[in-house]
This record gives sequence, C-alpha cells and structure tokens, in this order.
Amino acid sequence: MALKAVIFDLDGVIVFTDKFHYQAWKKMADRLDIYFDETINNRLRGVSRMDSLDIILERYDKEPLSLAKKEELASQKNDEYRELLKTMTPDDVSDEVRETLAEIRKRGYKIALGSSSRNAKFILERVALTDAFDEISDGTNISKSKPDPEVFLKGAEFLGEKPEDCLVVEDAEAGIDAGIAGGMKTAAIGEAVGCGKADYALDTFQDLLKILV
Repeated sequence: MALKAVIFDLDGVIVFTDKFHYQAWKKMADRLDIYFDETINNRLRGVSRMDSLDIILERYDKEPLSLAKKEELASQKNDEYRELLKTMTPDDVSDEVRETLAEIRKRGYKIALGSSSRNAKFILERVALTDAFDEISDGTNISKSKPDPEVFLKGAEFLGEKPEDCLVVEDAEAGIDAGIAGGMKTAAIGEAVGCGKADYALDTFQDLLKILV
C-alpha cells in the first residue's frame, strides 16, 4: 500500500538539542552529586522527562526521593532547558531539512511531528518551522513515551490516516521500535541506522525523497 503521510521525530532528526538536554541534566545531577556523562545521556534519547530522571537516579545512593521531589527536579531541569532553547534561531535548521520537508508536502504527503517532548511546539516556533507540519503530536497529548507507539498513533489519528499508510522517521532505536509497534513503516537516520530494524536506512535527510516518490 502506498504511503500517504510522514511522521517525524524532532530532536536528532529535524533539530539537534541534545547538547541542551545534556547541559540541563548535568547541572541537576551535579547538584545531587550523581555521576552523569554523555553515555548515560544517550540512554535518555526519545525517553520522557520523568523516565529520564529515573535513569539518572539509578546512581543516586541516598534516601529515595518522593514523587513530589522528582517532579520538582524534572521541572527545574525543564526550566533550565527552556532557557537554553531560547538561544535557538532559524539557522539551527539546515536548508536540506527545510527544502526536503517542502518537497515532501509538494509531492502530496501529509506531514506530522511525533515527539515525546513537551517543548516541541516551542522549539518549532524558535526555528520558524511550525508551518512545515500539518499536525503535531507531542508530550502534551500522550501518557506513554517511546518505545510505546502512542505519540505516532496520535500523529496518524490527527492526520486522518491509517498507521499502515504512515512512515516514521527516527534517529533513536526506541523510536523505531515505537513505529514498528504502531504498525507503521520506519526510516532510520543517524544512530538508529545501527539497530538494523527499520524498513529504510537514510544516509542523509534528503534520502527521504528516494522513498517518497
């Protein structure tokens, strides 16, 4: 069956904010005297904020934290992250990404965002890319993070398309797993290529145009 829509992950696919996440989580971990490095940070890709916090707290050897304290820490991290995001500009999106998104729409495909981030809309506004998407499914409308397929299934629902008619574009294995679990075709880019699970492997973002003819 021919594809009718494309659902994109945000971070690592459209924009790259890993460095901001890392800086904000590192600051929080340092305050708690928890060891945190980029290897641990890589485990947080595509994972919700509270689940990310639980991963970081695996190395916390003091008295267990209450849910209220965890929510406070996660909120503080997000405040610091959003301050860093304010430095983003339209220059943080490559011409390749902008031109490819425009061409995909020109070819008649619907386009949605499928991101676990609650800051997705804010980021798109900062980089002037909101109008590139027909619909946005993000952390504000889901209760389960990837590898659960909820964010992508919501994206398909918002677009009015069946999951099997959608292509998910992801840079994280958890995202590829989510797309597969949702019954969608998947295209891996970046680190996700190495998992070998996706239907398509992309060397560049523009390679999507070879699939979406």
